[in-house]
Amino acid sequence: MPYLLAYLALINAATFLTYAYDKHAARKQYRRTPENTLHVFALLGGSPAALLAQRLFRHKTAKRSFQLVYWLIVLLQV
Repeated sequence: MPYLLAYLALINAATFLTYAYDKHAARKQYRRTPENTLHVFALLGGSPAALLAQRLFRHKTAKRSFQLVYWLIVLLQV
């Protein structure tokens, strides 16, 4: 159980930081994080942090295709 909690903490931290970087890159016109990478982080257990980052940074919230895949991942996890 402690390993699971540690894993979830790490994957969610990594997910949050990846979203933060991608938003920063979008603003500065740097190389972006592929959407598939963001989805993989969510699929691996980072979906709570992904949702938090989406809302906090207002990132990837308007793109319907991205949101559809994200919510399908959440549904799969539930």
